[in-house]
Amino acid sequence: MKVKRLLLILLLIGFVTALSACNNDDEGGGDGGDSGGGDDATAASEDVNESGMPIVDEELELTFFANKPAQNEDNDWNDILIWNEYRDQTNINVNWDLVSPDALEENRNLALGSGDLPDAFFLSQLTSSDLLRYGGQDVFLPLNDLIEQHAPNLTALMEEDPSIRKALTFPDGNIYSMPALIEEDFLSLRLSARPWVNEDWLDELGMEIPETTGEFYEYLKAVKELDPVGGGKTIPYGGTQIQELVQWLAGSFGVMNQGPSNMNYDLDASGEVRNFAITDEYKQMLEYINKLYEEGLIDQSIFTIEWGQFLANASDNLYGSMIFYDPIELFGEDIGSQYSSVAALEGPEGHQTYNKLSSSVWDPANLVITSENSNPAATVRWMDHFYSDEGAELYYMGVEGETFEIEDGEAVYKDHILNPEGDITFEQALAKQLTWLGSINGIIKADYFQGGETAPQSMEAAEKIEPFVPEEIWPRFTFTDEENIVLQSTGQDINNYIEEMRDKFITGDEDLANWDNYVDILNQMGLEEVVEVHQNAYNRYTEN
Repeated sequence: MKVKRLLLILLLIGFVTALSACNNDDEGGGDGGDSGGGDDATAASEDVNESGMPIVDEELELTFFANKPAQNEDNDWNDILIWNEYRDQTNINVNWDLVSPDALEENRNLALGSGDLPDAFFLSQLTSSDLLRYGGQDVFLPLNDLIEQHAPNLTALMEEDPSIRKALTFPDGNIYSMPALIEEDFLSLRLSARPWVNEDWLDELGMEIPETTGEFYEYLKAVKELDPVGGGKTIPYGGTQIQELVQWLAGSFGVMNQGPSNMNYDLDASGEVRNFAITDEYKQMLEYINKLYEEGLIDQSIFTIEWGQFLANASDNLYGSMIFYDPIELFGEDIGSQYSSVAALEGPEGHQTYNKLSSSVWDPANLVITSENSNPAATVRWMDHFYSDEGAELYYMGVEGETFEIEDGEAVYKDHILNPEGDITFEQALAKQLTWLGSINGIIKADYFQGGETAPQSMEAAEKIEPFVPEEIWPRFTFTDEENIVLQSTGQDINNYIEEMRDKFITGDEDLANWDNYVDILNQMGLEEVVEVHQNAYNRYTEN
């Protein structure tokens, strides 16, 4: 089971990485279009049942353009248990036009540019600027009225969590997509990788779990001096990328106070949007991390380390602290049980929040309906099912009796998936019948997900962190066409420069004594204009 959970964790990590890269390339949206798709909703309502199954009485054929994650390479969505079952329930037969991730952007652009449109785009990583551009051209349908009339599950979630509607609504007032969501209370998944310390080594040192940045430094320093591995091989802190450490410590220094979704922007003490990467607090954080790095308390290869090497190091019990997923599930009981989670550290000025938390809106563009669709209302109902408990169970667990069974009130994969015969792996057995590997569709709920995020150690870590979570975590903002032009030029250059200089300040390749010059360069690059763009987007967000 440990190997199975490791695979589930790594499969989601792959999707997280791919989607994050896509999102970092797009901060934009724009204007255009009318407000709500009323005509489409009215026309389609005549051919769709208002509730229950089937969705339509006469079989409906639809074509979906879909990103097929690499973990689904050997299956065919046009003939697989999950979609065959849903076809029989709904009377809607989806013909899947499947595209590999490597060819996704090219094929998606070809479909949009040629006019040979599918009925819908599914898990296709459409950017906010794509949604607004093609929505304004009437290629993508506005879904406001359709969602209100035919998506009771999504509507209920938007009422419970208003940030969902805010994240989907563009400056023109339109909603052009249905999202992929993480259950708001599924904190363990929204936390992603979280911090751990080796409690066995703490006991040997006579120290408690760190609660302040000062105590964390003293612990790392003591681990280096103790060298429990021997031969100087002990690594006080290790990870797969420096950004994980930066985002964890952000709450200890009072920055990134609205979460990480909008890159380097948060709110200052007066409630105005700022770029926090030029603040004194951010500089103080970099000084602290630079101290850790220069004293050899951070793995010196953290900027270049590969996944395999990190996993090997952790499996050899080299780390005194790390930011990663469930240690027991990943590295086994002997090593993993040595680790205890850390919550938010109190910083030198008294800041103590855990800001490294994703929005519950994972991807705004889970499903996008095009002007070629003959029954948008039925398509909205098709998607809306996956925001319900029944839909989440179907997508992530499959069909009771076929892929899972209920044990002690919980859904558990059947043995032919957990322990497949022959040379077939767990991943391959799962992909023969389900298609969720590498993706989040609809809403992902703790009750219907069996990855490491629902393991006891991870859930305990989430409970420890929960008191330090900010009241509000921003989703990604939407922007106008004019704003998006600024973001994709000046804004992207500024983000790249901030990241480049962050790493140089941490390693000492750039002296922090040159901080004022760094700030001056950012201002010369046009930072004020980009801050204004985010302020305008935030104003609209609060008004939605």
